[in-house]
Amino acid sequence: MRRVAKVAIGVGVAAVIGGTAAVVWGPGLYADWANRAAADAPTLDETGGPLPDAASLDGVWVVADGSFAGYRVHEVLRGEDVMVTGRTEEVTGSVTLDGGTITDASVVVDVESIATDEPPRDAYFRGTVMEVGTYPTATFELTEPATLTADETEVELTGDLTIRDVTREATVMAEVAATDAGAQVVGSVPVTFSDFGVQAPSLGFVTVDGEGSVEFSLHLEREG
Repeated sequence: MRRVAKVAIGVGVAAVIGGTAAVVWGPGLYADWANRAAADAPTLDETGGPLPDAASLDGVWVVADGSFAGYRVHEVLRGEDVMVTGRTEEVTGSVTLDGGTITDASVVVDVESIATDEPPRDAYFRGTVMEVGTYPTATFELTEPATLTADETEVELTGDLTIRDVTREATVMAEVAATDAGAQVVGSVPVTFSDFGVQAPSLGFVTVDGEGSVEFSLHLEREG
């Protein structure tokens, strides 16, 4: 949901293996391979449909299997543009609706499990960048009620996003749809890493942008 997406926040970092591969293959070939390896942006499932009468959704909903959160960031590797995505399915949380209004929402992402296509990049991300031993999770807590409207596919969510023990207010438009099992919420939100005490890596052969985006796809099922 809104910044719920933030709940999965991450920063792309360069891996030493990436620099080595760029030398062996050539920067252009490596960039092409890395860009093809990047995950697609999250979208609503084709089987999803418009929400029913919002009041019929009242109750507690929990994040279910099939959900994921992660990041997308641009980096320049030896002069070539590379898009990097990290993903994890280790996402938990719940959403409470009352009278068709979201009154409470909490999402927790296991930062340590966020992974890309390169283990060395992931090790640098988890250790030097995110310090997951000290800050193992990222969270989003809704701070303002949000009303769902039947047949509408967008909802604005405002809440507190916490990463590395730093909390910032976040507001974003999320897409929502009904599914056979419940509901799906997807979105992407821009993030400035320095706002959370994260310095974008610059390792000589690679430079990572100071801004990226948090992406998420949450499948929600009614509790019980």
